[in-house]
Amino acid sequence: MAREAQDRRSGRPQGRQIGYARVSTDEQATEAQQIELQSAGCDVVVQEHGSGTSRARPALLRLISEIGAGDVLVVVRLDRLARSVSHLLQVIEDLTEKGAHFRSLRDPIDTSTPQGMFSLQVLGAVAQLERALISERTKSGIIAARSKGRLPGNPGIRERRPEALAKMTAVQKAVYGRRIQSTMNQWLPTVRRMRPDHNWDDIARVLKQRGLDWTPERLRRAVKWLVTERLADPTLLKRASPQLPEDRLMTLVAGISQSNPDLSLRDIAGQLERLHERTPRGSAKWSASSVKNLLDRARRLGLVAEPPAS
Repeated sequence: MAREAQDRRSGRPQGRQIGYARVSTDEQATEAQQIELQSAGCDVVVQEHGSGTSRARPALLRLISEIGAGDVLVVVRLDRLARSVSHLLQVIEDLTEKGAHFRSLRDPIDTSTPQGMFSLQVLGAVAQLERALISERTKSGIIAARSKGRLPGNPGIRERRPEALAKMTAVQKAVYGRRIQSTMNQWLPTVRRMRPDHNWDDIARVLKQRGLDWTPERLRRAVKWLVTERLADPTLLKRASPQLPEDRLMTLVAGISQSNPDLSLRDIAGQLERLHERTPRGSAKWSASSVKNLLDRARRLGLVAEPPAS
């Protein structure tokens, strides 16, 4: 009760306080962080063992995907969440998109307060300055190398040395993995709802309607990477079984509805027309009643949750 009253006075959101405690190795313990987070009023504390420099943290990714609007992710110190400003800003951006907030107990950052948002904006400016300085140093280095008759770049890669090529491949894989993890919350829920009932072409088309530009092959490759890293269920890669045309339309409509529950029947009909899907009777024009029939059937089969009682 005392914490709730304090939150109301401070203007802090009335959601759950979810703690995140991380240590680098299995030999280290999160107990001290747990005690501090619980004392700060955290209802739940998620624990993780993993390097701070790595973004492949299943517990953190799962927490962000499941956090709700008004909830607050709490850490003891910023370095428990991220070791780079870019990673920190990405996590906070993902939380903001879901209506959630972030707070660090020992740092002046609480995104539910004006002061905390100001500190965050300062961090963003520092990150932008850091990127500009790195770019400027790179350009100066290339100019200096050329003035001395040297070729810019890694000589090992130019000479195709195996150890240099292997290192470059490892770096490329790491960059690819970070890019996939930074966007997975935008598209993976749709993939989970539609696979393996639909092929990759269907899913890529649905995502494109939401403004996400995926090709079927790039999408399948991204999911394969997540499965390899144990961040996604292997069943997502199962071969899509053949479906009757009406069954396929039913699961497609269910997938669109679940991806955005706020869509009206007419909105879904419009999406189906833009996807060039034909109705069960072969017409190119969809009506709200045709969509409703497929949704009702999907609900009877448990593919779509029943709408709340008015």
